[in-house]
Amino acid sequence: MAGPAEGSWERDRLRRAARERFQVMRAVRDDIPAKDDIPARNGIPVQGARRRTRWVRGPAWFMIVLVLLLMGPLAVVASGGVEIGSRWRMANRDSTGQAPDPAVERGAVVQVYGARTVDWRGAFGIHSWVAVKRSDAPDYTLYQVLGWRAYRGGRAIDERRGAVPDGRWFGQYPQLLAERRGAGVDELIDRIEAAVTEYPWPNSYRVWPGPNSNTFIAYIGRKVPELRLDLPPTAIGKDFLGPKMFLASTPSGTGWQFSAYGLLGASVALEEGFELNLLGLSVGIDLDDLALRLPGLGSVSLTGTPGRPPEVRG
Repeated sequence: MAGPAEGSWERDRLRRAARERFQVMRAVRDDIPAKDDIPARNGIPVQGARRRTRWVRGPAWFMIVLVLLLMGPLAVVASGGVEIGSRWRMANRDSTGQAPDPAVERGAVVQVYGARTVDWRGAFGIHSWVAVKRSDAPDYTLYQVLGWRAYRGGRAIDERRGAVPDGRWFGQYPQLLAERRGAGVDELIDRIEAAVTEYPWPNSYRVWPGPNSNTFIAYIGRKVPELRLDLPPTAIGKDFLGPKMFLASTPSGTGWQFSAYGLLGASVALEEGFELNLLGLSVGIDLDDLALRLPGLGSVSLTGTPGRPPEVRG
């Protein structure tokens, strides 16, 4: 049985413990402002408004950037740069006279072309292909990737011997993106044809973000950097590296790029300059050609003169 001294000591201990708990509770209460003390704006506590603003600010900036990137394609449509609803089956596919005649040019030739795609997609991007002619060959062989072949369960890569190398792409005039002629070009053709056989997605095609025709040509450019292939920002799919690769050389072989599935990335190169990619829409600046690289619009010269033509090298 506890004596008087022990009972008094126990009561003192309980009082001290209760006093300490009260002091802790009061300290916590003093640190939290009362509801009436929290400043409010339009009936919403400022702290809550700031928290909600932070959640909204990120998506808002994303939408603003996306709208700005879409201004280029909209400008192409507004200026009549593409014909929406055209009868592409009846469109002009004739030669544009940019490829040398094999009867005159007996040496080896490599040419890379790009032309705006059919219908509204042409406001965003181009279709690209490569044409090769060996020394003393009577005609050209054209290599490209076609979506309809893959959609029908066939091989996406189209190898066409005796084809017109510089023909219009369903009415759209092609731009010569790279050209090599003369001595040593037969060896480049060997490596181009090897790259064609090594292409990782021979039976696959996806308009966006890839793999597509521009993915195919960019792959060849990386395998044969002597082409110095400077694909324009309208070559949507050129940045597609696959699901497991994030770092590679640029198609020109003069720099490096980071790309996440062709949807987000950046590149720095002597030929292409500095470029950012968001959802396949690329924007940047090319100091080599003094030009802006803009989605939809392509390469826009800062000097008011046409872009530098591809250098012909032997």
